[in-house]
Amino acid sequence: MENAGAEGVPPEFIRPKNEQPRFTTFQGPAPLPVPVVNLRVAETEKLVKEVVEASSKLGLFQVVNHGIPSEVIENLQRVGRQFFELPVEEKKAYAKDPESKSIEGYGSKLRNRWVDHLYTKIWPPSAIDYRFWPKNPPDYREVTEDYAKHLHEVVNKLLSCLSMGLGLGAEELKAAVGGEELVYNMKINYYPPCPRPDLVLGVPAHSDLCAFTVLIPNQVPGLQVFRDGHWYDVAYIPNALIIHIGDQIEILSNGTYKAVLHRSVVNKESTRMSWPVFMEPPPDLEVGPHPKLVNQQNPPKYKTKKYGDYAYCKLNKIPQ
Repeated sequence: MENAGAEGVPPEFIRPKNEQPRFTTFQGPAPLPVPVVNLRVAETEKLVKEVVEASSKLGLFQVVNHGIPSEVIENLQRVGRQFFELPVEEKKAYAKDPESKSIEGYGSKLRNRWVDHLYTKIWPPSAIDYRFWPKNPPDYREVTEDYAKHLHEVVNKLLSCLSMGLGLGAEELKAAVGGEELVYNMKINYYPPCPRPDLVLGVPAHSDLCAFTVLIPNQVPGLQVFRDGHWYDVAYIPNALIIHIGDQIEILSNGTYKAVLHRSVVNKESTRMSWPVFMEPPPDLEVGPHPKLVNQQNPPKYKTKKYGDYAYCKLNKIPQ
């Protein structure tokens, strides 16, 4: 492979030419305009319209005035950073169980991606397995539970807007993705500095297989979205939440909302971190185009299948 082993990058991390950021990142003067939605808008109709427009065109938007205090976000970032700065042996105490089908736990540089990560379920309380929650820093649990509690309100508001935007009742889309059994699966991504960020990817191109994702980044840019044949950087807005529409919301909306194709790039000097929370239906829940959105004129464009089966097929590259 060309440039294999370039400047301290192990050959297995170097992406094919058609994926390398040096050839594929948009270099023009105008960045991609990513919609910014103010959740504190007084008129529900206006808010719904903005969420619908962003979700049906780009499938990604940033949310401001979301009601999560800045100190809650800063604390979440602090405890995540402190965990990843621990010695490797201490982090390995939370390693994924190789015998389990669960993705929970700590992993390092898996599948040739320039990223370490920690997966933990943070909501509902019945889904949480505290074995994978770090005990160091000592306030990790308290801080993460505080964030989950605040996030719950934002998720319900977004689901309500997405539901009304389809002409459904405010609670119908939430019910269709699992209601109070919707699982919040948090992944902390830790992308260390890389000597050749133009050759590698933190996470390659994908859409999220869940319903949707709420992501907090740190100030080091790295999220890119695909549009019109190019990869565009997503600008950092302090304390904003970045919302990705995922596959299950695209399916439920019968294609009205679009799951966003995105990837992560890395940085030469600085560590990038992000805190995506994937909103996942229960594995046995059947998800398909919502019955109220299909008829003879608008037939279903997607199959109905259990979320667990959908996830298995996608993760193993089996056609749906």
